[in-house]
Amino acid sequence: MKHIYKITGILLIGLFFGCQEFEEDFLDAPAQSTLDESIIFSTPALAKGAIDGILEPMGQTNSYRGRFIPFYGFNTDCEYHFSSDESGSSQRPLMDYSVTPTNTQMNTENNAWAMMYRGIERANICIRGLRTHGDPQPGTVLGQYLGEALTYRAIYYADLMKTWGDVPARFEPITNEDIYIPKTNRDVIYKQIITDLEEASTLVAWPNETSYTTSVERINKAFVKSFRARLAMVASGYQQYPDGIRRSNDPDLSVANMYALALDEATDVIESGMAHLEPSFETFWRNYNQEVLTAGNESLWEIPFAAGRGRVLFSFAVRHRGVDQYTGQPRGGSAGPLPHIFYDFDEDDTRRDITCVPYEWGNPVDGFSQQQLVNLDTWHFGKYRYEWMNRYVTSTNDDGINKIYMRYAEVLLIAAEAANELQGPGAAAPYLKEIRMRAFPSELHPEKVDNYVNAISSSDAMLEAIQKEYLYEFTGEMSRKQALIRWNMLASSLDEAKVKMFNLRDRTGEYSNVPSTLYYKYEDDGETLDIYGLNRDENTDPGPEYSAFDWTILADETINSIYDEGTNPDNRQFWPIWQIFIDGSNGQLVNDYGY
Repeated sequence: MKHIYKITGILLIGLFFGCQEFEEDFLDAPAQSTLDESIIFSTPALAKGAIDGILEPMGQTNSYRGRFIPFYGFNTDCEYHFSSDESGSSQRPLMDYSVTPTNTQMNTENNAWAMMYRGIERANICIRGLRTHGDPQPGTVLGQYLGEALTYRAIYYADLMKTWGDVPARFEPITNEDIYIPKTNRDVIYKQIITDLEEASTLVAWPNETSYTTSVERINKAFVKSFRARLAMVASGYQQYPDGIRRSNDPDLSVANMYALALDEATDVIESGMAHLEPSFETFWRNYNQEVLTAGNESLWEIPFAAGRGRVLFSFAVRHRGVDQYTGQPRGGSAGPLPHIFYDFDEDDTRRDITCVPYEWGNPVDGFSQQQLVNLDTWHFGKYRYEWMNRYVTSTNDDGINKIYMRYAEVLLIAAEAANELQGPGAAAPYLKEIRMRAFPSELHPEKVDNYVNAISSSDAMLEAIQKEYLYEFTGEMSRKQALIRWNMLASSLDEAKVKMFNLRDRTGEYSNVPSTLYYKYEDDGETLDIYGLNRDENTDPGPEYSAFDWTILADETINSIYDEGTNPDNRQFWPIWQIFIDGSNGQLVNDYGY
């Protein structure tokens, strides 16, 4: 059963970093914690409750559920949050790189920052308890649980660092002596969690190898190794340090070392056969919306939400204007692809029409709604759809769909990128071909897969092709921002996106043959649009049964709002630590990066 797990026993204590509630709740309770640990962490059933409780903070309203997932990762060269175009919105600065430490959406004591540290403290207690009392060996239940705890802690730290850069590091439970600590250089944290994941990979089972790894809601070896490969790429990549944008100076995190590690882990997963691409891109996303949770397929791990928690479709689905035949929740449509992305796809790429949707579901009449076109500036992410769900959402605030944290397609692209760097484009080619084989119909493979990839003759050209493939594969999954940062392409890519949108608006350059008028009618079901004019050069009126729709609305203000005009995104790669945590840190925390 899907759920954000509920915590038991000692871990019901509310824990978060450097605030009064933390001091009162935690420091009054260590005797109970000490008394119970020997029983809890030597008893698998009790230990499971504690391990599951590590994730519970993700489901809190101001945590992953309602703040981090809906807002982190925007804006990029392919993804745009519509509040970016709302003057005066407290959400807008989170996406346009102008946020301040006092942002009213985030500057609360129960924000994602606090919840991440609550999860870390719970993980630290579990790790200590299992090591001390549980004898967690590979192939045992308690070994599986230790591997899960190490991985959950790594997830929290990875998300903290991609969002805030250097952050405080704790790898043991808090004591009276170390309530307040300063930030730690992220290189130290990356090295520790990469080491932790190496251990975790020896403890957890492969997908479906045991009863504990049959669902994508539990940690398995394929995910741990894949996640470790991702972190190796990030740790060795470019990012903003307090002294500027650069790669790590730590030789352990060099490109040579980290790319070799990433390639080893990625190829281990690929060669294991324990995960694979879903043959159809559309089928993968339909299965996701239908909550198919079976491990061993493309999804490697998902943040698990109960039916009454989680706002993935609530935030990102194709919009529904009212309660209709597909949903009791008139939401979705908070963000979407940038307007030019649809036209940057190859028209034969099957990912295009799943990723970019030019319509919403209109106001229903007697509970029945139709698709209706939206303006050129308002595309929706087609990966998330109420109409593809197997259940009818009735909650006003939550949809219960999991958040995919990592999928197998990324493993192939990590392998391609690392192999290209270490061994050249020929070594990368098979991995890139596998991604594109799924994207194009089989009859086009000679041209779109083999000829396309075989023509790439240099490492620089292969890297550029891989970077483009990330966009085509992952638009709408909010992983692009971190990728652009590690490639040192954030500001330049946003500027290029602006140029592309101006060219699209003016129908010049690469968009000169994009039609300015769409034509539509409804299919026999009375709800589905039949659209002509979306493809390039479709300029002929298809007949009187079609209605015309203006396809030119794309304002300067919308284009320019992808980042604040007074800000350089490369100088704002991270959010600031919110002021409430600065004020509650006893002078230990400060903001860098010019905040």
